[in-house]
Parts: sequence; C-alpha cells; structure tokens
Amino acid sequence: MSFSSEVKRELLSAESRAAHCRLAELAGMLCGAGSMQKEGGCLYVVFVTEQEQAALRYQGLLRAAGLAAEVTQVHHLQQKNKLSHVVKLTAQQDVRRLLLSLQIMEQDGRIHEGLRVCDALLKRNCCRRAFLRGVFLTSGSISNPKKSYHFEIVCNARDKAQQVREQLRAFELDAKIVSRKNHEIVYLKEGSQIVDALNVMGAHAALMNLENVRIIKEMRNDINRRVNCETANINKTVSAACRQKEAIRFLQKQGKLKELSRQLQEMARLRMEYPEAAIKELGTLCSPPVGKSGVNHRLRKLEEAAEQTGYEKRNDQA
Repeated sequence: MSFSSEVKRELLSAESRAAHCRLAELAGMLCGAGSMQKEGGCLYVVFVTEQEQAALRYQGLLRAAGLAAEVTQVHHLQQKNKLSHVVKLTAQQDVRRLLLSLQIMEQDGRIHEGLRVCDALLKRNCCRRAFLRGVFLTSGSISNPKKSYHFEIVCNARDKAQQVREQLRAFELDAKIVSRKNHEIVYLKEGSQIVDALNVMGAHAALMNLENVRIIKEMRNDINRRVNCETANINKTVSAACRQKEAIRFLQKQGKLKELSRQLQEMARLRMEYPEAAIKELGTLCSPPVGKSGVNHRLRKLEEAAEQTGYEKRNDQA
C-alpha cells in the first residue's frame, strides 16, 4: 500500500461528529469529484471516484443529511478492467436540499457554477479541517516521504484551487498553485508543511510515520555533511603537509636549513618525522611546547625561506 493510500485509509476512519462539519466534508468531496448534470429538464448531482471506500464515505455523508443515493460501478471505456464508483443523486427534492444546504443554489433556484463551496460554510476551523479532509480523499495525493516530499490536490477549475489554497493558508500552510494538463494543482513541497497538513486533516498516525522518516533523513544528511567536512579538512591537512615537506627537502638540498633558527630547524625535523601529524600534535612535540598559531607561524617561515632560496610551488600546491 502506498503512503498516499495509508493516509486516505486513516482519514476514512476519522468521523465528522458535528452536522456542520459533515456538511463541510461533503462539500470538500464534491469539490474534488462532484459535478452537476442536466438530463431531460432534471438536475442531478454526480460523484465519481475510483476509490470504493471514498464513494461509500460520500454515500454515508448523504444519508447522514437525510439524502438517499446508491453506489454503482461503471467500467472505464478505455480500460475495461478498471472500475469507477458512481453516486448519483437523482431525486429532485434531494438535489435541491443538498444544493441549498451547500449554498450552491439560491432560494430562487439560481445555481453557482462549478460546485464551488460557499465561504460561509468554512468559517470554523473544524469545518475547514473537514473540508480539506474531504477534498484530499477524492482528489489528493502525497508522495512516499522516503523518496521526496510532495503533497497535492487536483482541481478542475482555478476558483476551486484558489479556495483549497485559502483553506490551507488559514492554517499557515504556504500552498501554491500550478497548472498541469487542464487541471489546477494545489501543492506543498516542504516536509514540515506536509506534516502540518496531515495534522490539520487528522491523519496523526501518518504524521508520525512521516516525522520518523524526516528525522532519519536529517540524521543521514547531517552525518554526510560532517563526513564531507572532515574529509575536506583531512585533504587540506595532507596537502599542506606535502607542501611543507617539499619546501623542507628543498632547503636541505640547498644546504640552507642549518642557517635557520633553532626553532625552525626543530619544526622542520618534526614535520619530516611526523608527516601525518596535525598542527596541534606538532606543537606538543616541540620543546618547549607551542600552540597551533606558533606551529603555523614556523611552518610558514620555512616555506618563505624556501621560496627566497628559489623554491617554486607546483600549481596544485599554490
């Protein structure tokens, strides 16, 4: 089962107890997978989904509102082995009651196009949560967090996408909209934002699973950063040590090393005897011991002395 399916299964187990929240969730499901059809002078509200449990959830919300509708199965025209689950509200009095309840229809029978939910239904945070749960169940998806962070809700109209984005932003979620293949996609890309969205909708178990993945990812990234940093430091130390040894060999070959101060001669000897020693370790080997700045100063003086004698650094050591 995909992570997206796990989230939806958990959301299907959540209940909207208050009537206004059930209505908001119903509105969300219609926003994601509903449409209105006219046939022979009659108006029908049709809900279509490939998810049987979502269809049953929608049917249950209708029944809770005192509206009767049956779930039927329809084969796809192009993919015969694929089923769609259809819930069609046909009784005209029930259609009118539903549209009036969702404030999609005015008392005089005028209908707002596109099944866009009236903002008055979404004033409470609990109703906003229910609405987002409903729209995600029908047209939402979330990627496997082990691979990437991506949360999206597909809308068939710009105004619907804007309304979904508004509801997400009410919970301080920075949702964005992009057009894709004649659809408007409301999406989140930040892992922390997706965690918050799951919390808003009530998918708390999925939230914890995603958080665990995020923690493991962050730990791995932190370890990789540290290893890369340490590797870079080691490479830098090795490169510096090689450069210093070549300068010292040059001074020895030119007979100039014995002309330098006792401290510089001692540092040259220690560097040649302990080629892999870090700066701090070289300092403890000096007599008397010196700090890192003192060691760096002496090594720099050795390189300067070699350059003054005619030593030239290789390009990869500059």
